[in-house]
Amino acid sequence: MSEIPLIVVAGPTASGKTGLAIEIARYIGGEIVSADSMQIYKYMDIGSAKPTKEERAAAVHHMIDFLEPDAEYSVADYTRDAHKVIADIISRGKMPVMCGGTGLYINSVVNDITFGEMETDYNLREELRKTAEENGRDFLIEMLREFDPVSAERLHPNNLKRVIRAIEFYKLTGVPISEHQEETKRHKSRYNPLMMCIEWDRDVLYDRINKRVDLMFKEGLTDEVKRLRKMGYTRDLNSMQGIGYKEVMDFLDGKYTFDETVEIIKQSSRRYAKRQMTWFRRDERIHRLPGGNAFEEAKKIIDNTKEFAKEVTD
Repeated sequence: MSEIPLIVVAGPTASGKTGLAIEIARYIGGEIVSADSMQIYKYMDIGSAKPTKEERAAAVHHMIDFLEPDAEYSVADYTRDAHKVIADIISRGKMPVMCGGTGLYINSVVNDITFGEMETDYNLREELRKTAEENGRDFLIEMLREFDPVSAERLHPNNLKRVIRAIEFYKLTGVPISEHQEETKRHKSRYNPLMMCIEWDRDVLYDRINKRVDLMFKEGLTDEVKRLRKMGYTRDLNSMQGIGYKEVMDFLDGKYTFDETVEIIKQSSRRYAKRQMTWFRRDERIHRLPGGNAFEEAKKIIDNTKEFAKEVTD
């Protein structure tokens, strides 16, 4: 089977990925496949920086706005669904343009990682969540370190969902999830990816992040979280662990002042962007695009790989 062409637009939060992906999609006749772990949820538009109606009108978007905020959804689920969406786009003679900042989503699709049909142990997950609440998230990291030190180093304690998943995987299979991931990397992927990442000077990116957070509050982030609470979505949900949502929950509960909440979100967003940049810099396949001139540089790369585009457009 010939490799499936796939353009990937990655980058840290507030780097301009959505705008670039839309320009690329319009340039080559493509459709966008979102790779964002927050934009999959309904009703969570402002805090997830979901594409606007105008942006969705400019290019077809997939893999956004399709899950209830209390739904269980794993990386394996995303990978399975993304494969189907990409195959459909290709079948209609279009080019798939994957766009997002969730490195694990992108990595799992591009490298064609197989997760198998492993069962889910919801009782174990709940038990581990309670353990984290009682003893702190670092306690789970140390638990994970005993049988999977690679994942323990790689995962941040705040990424509780991934930490729990890594422990669950080992408990159910007897194999460290890091070992499983390395094994799946060895098989040949179905995709021929052309990968790009937007990069800004750190100070410029951090200023963009700060301005985006200010804009989110102007657009009504606080009211969005109030609506979600009124609908019955509680802080213990995975969806509500997203940056912006959990902090506003704390604000509404009186834990922080408004100004403190805004600053905490900015700081958390900057830290997240730093981790994203570290993740994407590890992949040597990714072309680095200057933030101020990303589309012109992307167009040059695409134009210089005509065979890639012609696999779909001819």
